Amino acid sequence: MNPRLIRWLLPVVLAVLALVGWQLLHHALPPSRRFLLPDLMRLAAAFRDHGADLLSAARYTALAALAGFGLAAVVSVGASLLLASSALVRAALYPYLMALQMVPVIIIAPILILWVGPGAPSVIIVTFLISFFPLVVNTTQGLLSVDRAHLDLFRMGRASKWQELFLLRAPAALPYFFTGLRISAILAPIGALTADYLVGSTTGGRSGLGITALIFSSRNEIPGLYATALVGCVLGFLLVAIVSTLGWLALRRWHDSYAGDHK
Repeated sequence: MNPRLIRWLLPVVLAVLALVGWQLLHHALPPSRRFLLPDLMRLAAAFRDHGADLLSAARYTALAALAGFGLAAVVSVGASLLLASSALVRAALYPYLMALQMVPVIIIAPILILWVGPGAPSVIIVTFLISFFPLVVNTTQGLLSVDRAHLDLFRMGRASKWQELFLLRAPAALPYFFTGLRISAILAPIGALTADYLVGSTTGGRSGLGITALIFSSRNEIPGLYATALVGCVLGFLLVAIVSTLGWLALRRWHDSYAGDHK
């Protein structure tokens, strides 16, 4: 069988098995507890009844996730170049980057509400903070992980610091950068959904998946909660697929880690 066909069929087969297992587990639960895992028909009904609301919320969350993710990608490149420029700079700044990553979102949220107010700006900032650290760490590591023989060759040829940076270090860092992008692409929708739950606002008639989940929870609509979770997963898969495709297009011709992808 065609290897590419197998790569596409395996996730589909596993998805079918997961759905069958879901339905079997629903019927295996005591009748009084089956509401915790609604059957597939009730889940499908939730998508039918709340499809418009879910689509609107998904659009809002996707835009916030893309804005925070894109901002993190751009800022991380500049920050990585700064960190890679000097061991003293890394020693001075790296602990503060780690501290920023370690501060729980639930603590940052009320501070952001005081600074910029609830809604999209706060959601984008939280998404940026969650997406930024994996990008800057991976990209900085890539800029520093240059083959010693290649570095000596550049220095023997009296290459300038700019030539060394853009002709040697930057290409070597690209696989690391795309690895960071993949990690951040997973985190960005989670960050946007969580931020919307904490700092989002229903004023103005717009809200994301976080507020939608909160509304379903307050109404004790379990199928709606599962539907919201599935929509969030789809957003994450789409963003990761886009990043993976961009990485493949950029690196497939010269880097082994991407040469076998999409075959």
